[in-house]
Amino acid sequence: MTSFVDRRGEVAETKRLLSVARLLTLTGAGGVGKSRLALRVAAGVRRAFVDGVWLVELATLQDHMLVDQTVADSMGIRDRTTRSPRNVLVGYLRDRQLLLVLDNCEYVAEYCADLAAELLAAAPEVRILATSQQALSAPGEQLLVVLPLPLPDPEHPPLRGRPVGDDVIHLFAERAMLVRPDFEVTADNRATVGRICRQLDGLPLAVELAAARVRVLSPEQILARLDDRFRLLRGGSHVVLPRHQTLRAVVDWSYELCSPAEQTLWARASVFAGGFDLDAAEAVCAGDGIAREEVLDLLTGLVDKSILIRENQDHAWARYRLLNTLRHYGRDRLRAGGQEAVLCRRHRDYYLGLAERGEAEWFGPNQLELSAHIRSAHPNLRVALKYCLTTPGESQTGLRMAAALQFYWLCCGLLAEGRHWLDRALALDTEPSKPRATALCAAAHISALQGDYPAATAMAQECWDWAVPRGAETTLACAQFTRSLLARLNGDLPRAQMLVEDVLARFEVLGELSTNVILAHALLAAVVLLQGDSDRAIELCGEGMALCERHGEQWARSYVVSTLSLAEWTRGEVTQAGAHARENLRDMRNFRDPVGTALQIERLAWIASEAGECERATVLLGAAHQLWPLFGDPAALDFKHHRAAREACERQARHRLGDRAFQAAFGRGTALDLDQAIAYALGEKPAPPTPAPTARSPLTKREQQVAELVAKGLSNKDIAAQLVIAQRTAEGHVEHILAKLGLTKRTQLAAWVTEQREIWDR
Repeated sequence: MTSFVDRRGEVAETKRLLSVARLLTLTGAGGVGKSRLALRVAAGVRRAFVDGVWLVELATLQDHMLVDQTVADSMGIRDRTTRSPRNVLVGYLRDRQLLLVLDNCEYVAEYCADLAAELLAAAPEVRILATSQQALSAPGEQLLVVLPLPLPDPEHPPLRGRPVGDDVIHLFAERAMLVRPDFEVTADNRATVGRICRQLDGLPLAVELAAARVRVLSPEQILARLDDRFRLLRGGSHVVLPRHQTLRAVVDWSYELCSPAEQTLWARASVFAGGFDLDAAEAVCAGDGIAREEVLDLLTGLVDKSILIRENQDHAWARYRLLNTLRHYGRDRLRAGGQEAVLCRRHRDYYLGLAERGEAEWFGPNQLELSAHIRSAHPNLRVALKYCLTTPGESQTGLRMAAALQFYWLCCGLLAEGRHWLDRALALDTEPSKPRATALCAAAHISALQGDYPAATAMAQECWDWAVPRGAETTLACAQFTRSLLARLNGDLPRAQMLVEDVLARFEVLGELSTNVILAHALLAAVVLLQGDSDRAIELCGEGMALCERHGEQWARSYVVSTLSLAEWTRGEVTQAGAHARENLRDMRNFRDPVGTALQIERLAWIASEAGECERATVLLGAAHQLWPLFGDPAALDFKHHRAAREACERQARHRLGDRAFQAAFGRGTALDLDQAIAYALGEKPAPPTPAPTARSPLTKREQQVAELVAKGLSNKDIAAQLVIAQRTAEGHVEHILAKLGLTKRTQLAAWVTEQREIWDR
């Protein structure tokens, strides 16, 4: 809503506590600025954590069962296996050194406490900074109560120095200027602004809401109205209002100063989770007294009053969001007016329609826009799915919705979440039906890709058994596709070829052309290629690409291009193979398909090796090695063929470069994050210089950090401050490093670090 005002004292104290506690929870009243403080601290300590700082937003989460999945998604982990998200997180974080910021935990506090306890026990170099209106009550938790901003004393300003309460006055002025650009705090109005801030207890959100009123009221009028309101609430007593009641009073006042139509829209908009766009607002909130054409003006009015935040300011596709405190206030109003059930159903209907339109329009030229739109709607899709699965009589609608999102689950690597919703819906609605059969097909496809072959086989069979007596040919073709995919993944290539040829024949009889048809082309091309028929594979890829180009299909086309690149590589056509692999990688980046991205980066390593570019191949191998733990074992994708190609690439690179140069180049690859790895693979950016030695070093990542800082001449106190650890911990690291290396002095350690750098630079 505004820039962060200066909280230097709180920032310093948060960093200090984070250095001695592995779980620190910032608590305090709603609207006090906990999230802003956490983000400020996280940005300031980023360099202290080798594996980064990761923000997990939990404010919109209404299903505690998705906490683990939300953390994994926020970290870019797209595991394709059937492991639980908790096990995936524990395994991935075990050897990482990072800070996890869990924001707005209060509605899933118990589950966050359980997650924090397990992660911290398993991952000794992980720290967690949480924000919550209540303590998590987890073992080892340290609490820091975030207080409102210091209050000014309008009657007795200091004679010298920065005035106490200057921050809160600056915040008022900053927000006021957004609605009235000519507003400024002057000698004439400073005392009045100071009294307003005192009335509001220095709560940032309350100050912002009041400041937004300068568009129509003077500071003196704002103060007078606040005085009247608080006098009424105190009932004549001079006892100061509790801060939560102060905020409630200001929100009440803001609500009452809205027009009736704005009040209604505020309450109705509370059914959205996270952001929403104008189309969604018009579909869900219009009607019953609000005309569709009025919605935009009402949204604008709520933005002007600081009730709504407009996001994507520089983008044509504007989105709106209610702050968490204001969303819950609006939900209370909606419930009190007896409209909650109606609006929740409207919300569900809109996002069901969005999912089904996306499914219907997926095969066409607008896939990128569709995937971006659906991705932005993800929090709301979760709310709508939960509504279906917790409201009596709605389970079959849940089946329809979860199945309609199949290509979203697939193209964005959200297999675990897709399986979560499909399994829940299938367990609730067990009667044979077309929606169940469609959901079974989707769940079977996802289960096969996860490596859960028994479940995929059983679901495909149930789907087949339902479709045969009804002559449901499209359903039969989809079930047969899953069977062909299972045969391919199990290594039974002749059976996979027979089945997928049957799939294509069925689709041809139906006259159906869809993404599934293109995926079947790609699968058949891969199967015949793995059986040694590269000519037939290239021919099939050409047919698939022609179909895609005729209809604008892009996502499934990327799998055809991937197979084409592999076929060209097997024939030694390195230039063409590299061009198609890079084309495929660009597509994967556009769709944010994480597994396809990692697979293509590694495949480009094989191609570079074949072209004699062994150093480049090794950097790419290192990048892929760093990325695969985010997504699962690549062996599940290509089995012995993938492993054999990787091992051959590594052997050739080691032979050409030698072990030392190979390790140096591999280390440069592991230092790349996902975006950097893609840029390097596409030739858009060079790899970073050789990092400090870790592969051969006897030191851990943290010890290597400490050693580097010792070599720079930093004291233990300075090291502790830079790495956000206690000074005693820093001293312990230095003592342990010296003992491990058989050294006795810091100067010897500095010399050792310098010597190691020189060895690696040769």
